[in-house]
Amino acid sequence: MDEKLLKYTLAKNLKVLRAKHDYSQEQLAELADISQQQISFLENGKINPKLTMLVKIAEVFGITVNDLIYESK
Repeated sequence: MDEKLLKYTLAKNLKVLRAKHDYSQEQLAELADISQQQISFLENGKINPKLTMLVKIAEVFGITVNDLIYESK
């Protein structure tokens, strides 16, 4: 998977998951112990996420990192 597609898919999945769980960026940031700005940057494809960040977010939603970064089928 190329970097651009990874960022796009992560951004899309993150937005969908937040909406599904009715979390604001601030709420998700607090639950994942990362900054709201990092959540915003992820949702807009502005940063390459660190693995630890992806793990924390995935844990909040009870999913795997693969579920977070790959297109659902």
